[in-house]
Amino acid sequence: MIGVDLRALTQPVGIMRIMAAILTCMCFSLVATVGYVQSPYWAWCMFTWCFCFFFTLLILILEFTTVNAKLPFAWEDFTTGFAMLSTLMCLSVSIIYPTFFTCKTCYRQIGASVVSWVCFGVYAGEVVLTRLRPSGQNIGFLSTLPGIMKMLETFLACLIFMSLETGQYSSFPGLQWCVAAYSLCFIFALLIILLTTAQLTSFVPFFDKVVIVYNILAAVMYTTAMVIWPLYSFRNNKRPITCASLCPWDKLVVVTFMTIFNVIVYTLDTVYSIRLVFFVSNE
Repeated sequence: MIGVDLRALTQPVGIMRIMAAILTCMCFSLVATVGYVQSPYWAWCMFTWCFCFFFTLLILILEFTTVNAKLPFAWEDFTTGFAMLSTLMCLSVSIIYPTFFTCKTCYRQIGASVVSWVCFGVYAGEVVLTRLRPSGQNIGFLSTLPGIMKMLETFLACLIFMSLETGQYSSFPGLQWCVAAYSLCFIFALLIILLTTAQLTSFVPFFDKVVIVYNILAAVMYTTAMVIWPLYSFRNNKRPITCASLCPWDKLVVVTFMTIFNVIVYTLDTVYSIRLVFFVSNE
C-alpha cells in the first residue's frame, strides 16, 4: 500500500535533491530562452540538465510516496549511481557550456554556467552523503570501484559519440572500426550495469569471469582505437587557420583524448576485476 514519507524531503539528501531539481530546471530554462544552437555540445548540455531534472524529481516522488520500496532492484544502489553520473554530467556541461556558448555580455548564458557549477557541487555533496554509510553496511554495485569505473566508461563513450561526425569516418575503414569499438563497448558496459543493478547476474553463468573477458576485449579494442583514430584522423590534416571554437578538427582531438582516458579506465577495471575474482575471493 502506498504511503507518504516526509523524511524523503526533509532529510539532508532529500533537501539536496530538491535543490538539484530547482537548479537544473533553472539551467535549461535560462538556456532555452536564449534560443536553439545547432551543435551537439549544446544538445548535450540541454540533455544533461533535462535528464538530471527529470530523474531527480522522479526519485523525490518515488521516495515521498514510498513506491521505491516496491521496485524490483536495489534502490539505494540506483540513487547513488545516479548521483555519481549526474555529478560527472554536470561537471562536463559546466566546462563545455561556458567554453563554447558564453561571452562577456551574454548574461543569461553566464547565469546558466554559474548555476550549473552550483548544481555540480550539490550532486557532489549528495554523492558524499550517500557514500557515508555505517561501517559494515552493504553497498550496491554502482557504489563500488568496479561500478564507478563502468559508469565512467559509459560516460566517456557518450562524450565520444557527441563529438563524432559522420563525414569524419564514413570513408575510412580504420575509423569505422574505431566507431564500432566505441559502440560495442558502450552497449556491453551499459548491459553489465543494468544486469547488476537489477540483480539479474545470477541468471548469467560465471558472470564475474564473463565481465573479466569483456574488460580485456574492451581494453584491447580501445587500445587499437587509440592508435588508429589519431593515425587516420590527423594524417595530412592540419588544423585549419579559419577553425572556430566548434571546429570539426577540434572534435577529432576530443575523441582522441576521450579514447586515451577510456583505455586507462578499462585497463584499471581489468586489473581490479582480475584481482577481485582470482585473488581476493580465494583468500
